[in-house]
Parts: sequence; structure tokens; C-alpha cells
Amino acid sequence: TTMDPYSSAQDVPRCDLCETAIVHSYCDFCHFNLCKPCVVDHISGEYEKHKIVPFQDRRSTLIYPKCKTHLHKNCRFQCHDCNNIFVCSSCIASEQHGRHKFVEITEVYKTKKEVIKKDAEELENHISPTYEEIALHLENQLADLDGEYEKLTTTITKQGEQWHREIDIVINKMKTEISDIKVKHRVILEKHLDEIKQIQALMKQTLLAIKEIEKYIEVSSIIEYSSKISEFSKIPPKVQVSLPTFIPKPIAREKLYSLFGQITPLSTATEENGLSLNQPTISVKELLDEPELVATIQTGYEDLRSVTCLNNGRIWTNGKTNYIKCFMVDSLLQTIKTQSEERPSDIAVDSNGDLLYSDGTTKTVYKVNNGQTEAFIRLQGWKPGMLCVTSTGDLLVSMFSVDETQSKVVRYFGSTEKQTVQFDDEGKPLYSGNDYIKYIGENRNHDICVADSEAGVVVVVNQDGKLRWRYTGHASVTKNEPFKPRGITTDSQSHILTADYYNHCIHILDQNGQFLRYIDKCDLNNPFGVCVDNDDNLFVCEYYNGNVKRIKYLK
Repeated sequence: TTMDPYSSAQDVPRCDLCETAIVHSYCDFCHFNLCKPCVVDHISGEYEKHKIVPFQDRRSTLIYPKCKTHLHKNCRFQCHDCNNIFVCSSCIASEQHGRHKFVEITEVYKTKKEVIKKDAEELENHISPTYEEIALHLENQLADLDGEYEKLTTTITKQGEQWHREIDIVINKMKTEISDIKVKHRVILEKHLDEIKQIQALMKQTLLAIKEIEKYIEVSSIIEYSSKISEFSKIPPKVQVSLPTFIPKPIAREKLYSLFGQITPLSTATEENGLSLNQPTISVKELLDEPELVATIQTGYEDLRSVTCLNNGRIWTNGKTNYIKCFMVDSLLQTIKTQSEERPSDIAVDSNGDLLYSDGTTKTVYKVNNGQTEAFIRLQGWKPGMLCVTSTGDLLVSMFSVDETQSKVVRYFGSTEKQTVQFDDEGKPLYSGNDYIKYIGENRNHDICVADSEAGVVVVVNQDGKLRWRYTGHASVTKNEPFKPRGITTDSQSHILTADYYNHCIHILDQNGQFLRYIDKCDLNNPFGVCVDNDDNLFVCEYYNGNVKRIKYLK
């Protein structure tokens, strides 16, 4: 294998011409190792074509580009006014470059060298190790993949074994029931048989007596004979005992599948800024066994619909009137009147602390900044419904067509439409088409969560708009009214909380749509809008009495 003469310490560098003598000099133009005697032979009278330097100073001479106009000259400058083309001293003196600005190539060279050095350091010390870490993590995940999936199949097998045990218990219990019924059946038949045999014995005895009387010639004995035929002719009632039957229930495979368990779908989330190594860690909080009612704010609204909170403790609310109210604790701080003087559909607060509200009558989303209201997003053919400001500062708007046949969710960056979520992979609508309430929220994993009240379902798609799951409520003896979710919000643990208006409670789901528990112990009445602040305090609107209840539900 050929060794690099500049980095190898295995051999003393030799002259490239004679290949025997130890190197003494170096031609910086030809990149030749030269001993003292060979320097003269290498130059051979063409001094200007070579640059001989001591071997230790090799590769120190800058090689300038040749001028395309003046072929005998090198370019040592760049012309700033001519897109930084290379120029020589003759070019500078020409009329073509009169009064132009020039930059020395050496300065540009030094600057670029620094950039190259910094890039090399950045790649070597930061970016490359990060990619190595990512690759190692992926390799570990791939190495563990079979084991993790084996755990899943083992869990399913154990569930199957448990089911088989339970089925065997049921079968044995039924067999025992059949055995008990057979014993009772036997007793009934044997009792009836005994009665028949007793009558038969009496009949036989009577027949023998009759045959004896037939032989008598005494008149009195014959006349005293009393017939028992009428008694024997009364046949005892026949005992009908029906055999028990087993009516097997048909096996509904789909129902059996859902009863056996549920496999959550594969969820893929793409994280922005993958090279950032200083991402904050989220502390794990557990659900309280009993949620606590911390405070109640009386807003004075009828039909209280929405609540949204800021980090500074301010709580914005809207109801049936054309006024949007802001509270601090339980004191009214500010009131804003809508431009149309109609009730707003929903409210939100953006990352700058400005109030946003949607107005279906004008088909517009408005922004309120320093008391000034301006039209922020104007729609054509669609009416805005509910609003949600995402973690990245985008605005999600649920909206419906003017003819109330279609609904969709649109993501805005500023006032520019960025994404539309309307159909699933089969081209079917994700949401019901009417204008009824469709509150919207964004989870910590960037899922878009919509409470489609009229359809009685929570629809969750990922950040690319692909359907992840649907939630249609949780079977409960006490919660027997139809599931019609109203408000929806999420917390730091990626829990999804949605208001169950008719059953007077809040459903808490995990990020995969699994029901965790209800919040129903805080005397909630017709919960509507909901929101969670940065400290995971839950705020719930009570529709009719106009109260906002603050509830602590996480430890």
C-alpha cells in the first residue's frame, strides 16, 4: 500500500527524481520532493514555472489563477463591481475596470481558510459526533426491535392463555350445570315411574282378587263386589320433562378482536432541530386520585363557551354577548367589543400576547393589538369556527363551508395558509360537514385534536394531517347520555382532555386515544370550553351558570 509521505513516519522522504537521496527541497508548483542535486535538473532553466522552497515550508506558496485576458500574468485581485471575477494588475489599469473596487485575493483566501477551518472543527467536534450518536441510537433501536416486538407477542400470547383458562372455566361451569340438571331430570322421571309401578302393583292385586271372586257361587259375595275399573281408568298425568338445550352464540370476530385487546397504531413523529442537544426535559406528573376544585370565577355570561389563559395569570372568556372579557383571579380587567357587534365564535391568544377572535358573520379572524382591532384573516366561501395557537406560533382554524356541507382545519403562518386537513387517505371527510362546534387543540407531539361534537367523536391526526385515531366515548353505567364532546385541550404530559357536555364530566385520554379516567367530582354542570395553563391547571367553562372552574388534576 502506498503511504502518504506527509503523514507517514515509517520512512524518510526521498527525492521524487532520483528516488535515492534524502529530500531537501520542495517545488510548490509541481508538488515534487527534491534533493539538492536534483533541484537544478528540475528547474532546467524554466525558473518562472517553478517555486523551490525548503521541504519544511512545502505547500506554503499560494498559486494564483492565470488571467484569461493577459495570459502571462497571474490574478491577485477580485473585482467587486464585476461579480468578484479574478483580475490581474493589467486588468485593473484597463478602461474596463475604471473606478471599480478591488479586493486582494490573499485577504479573501485567508477569510475562506478561516471559514474552512471553523467548518472542519464544527463538523468534527459537533455535527459528526451528533450524527454518530443518532446512528448509534438507531442501530440500538434496530438491535432491540425483535426483542421489543417479541415482548408484545408474548403479552398477546399470555392474554390468549388467560382467555383459554377463562373459557375452560366457563365450559366446566356449564358442564357442571348440565350434570346438575341431569340429576334433577332423573329424580323427576324416577318419581313418576315409582307412582306408575305402585298403581301397577295395586292393579295386579285387584285382578287376582277378581279372579278369585269369579269362582264364588255365593250370591252375597258376588253382589257385594265393587268395581275399581273407573279408578284404574284415570290414567295419571304424563310428566313431560324437556331436555335442556345449549344455544351457542355466533362468534363476531370483529367484536371478539376488540374485546381481546387493542394494538395502538405505529406513530411516527418528526422533530424539528434534530441537532439541538439542549432540549428541555419534561417532568412526569401523575393523575390525582381525586381532582381538586381550586377556584371558581363568575364571568356574568349566559352560554359561556370559551376560555383561554396566559402565562401572566390573565384569563380570557367569551359567551353569548358581543363582549370578550379578561379576568385576573376573579377581577374583571378588560372588556373588548367585537367589530361586528355579534358574538365571537372562539378566542385565542398568540405568542405575542395579542387576542385573536373568530367571527362567523363576517367570515373573518380578527387580531386585537394595544386595543386596536384589525382583520387578520378574511375567508371566502368559508366561516371560521374554533382557534388554536400552536407551540410553533402557527394558528389552527376549524372552519365550515357557507353551505354547511364541508368542514376542515387550516394551519396559518401569520395570515398565510400553510396546511389544510380535510380528508383521510381514502378521500373520506375527517369531520362532519355541518357548522356545529368543532373545538381544536394541538398536543405536545404536534398531533391536531378536534372534538367533533355533532358526530360524537374526537378525531386526531398527526402534524402531516394523517389520521391517527378516533375516540367515541367510554362505556359507563353512570355516563349514559350521548357523548357530544365540546372543548378540547392538552397538557404537559400529552394528555388530551375533552368536555362531555351531557354527562357533566371531562374525559382524560392518553396521546394514543386510550381512556384514562373522568373528572366528575367537582360538581361540573354542562362543561363547555376548556384550557390548561403552563402549570397544568385546568380551566372549565360551565355553559349555563357562566362560571369558570379552576381544577387541579395532576400531582
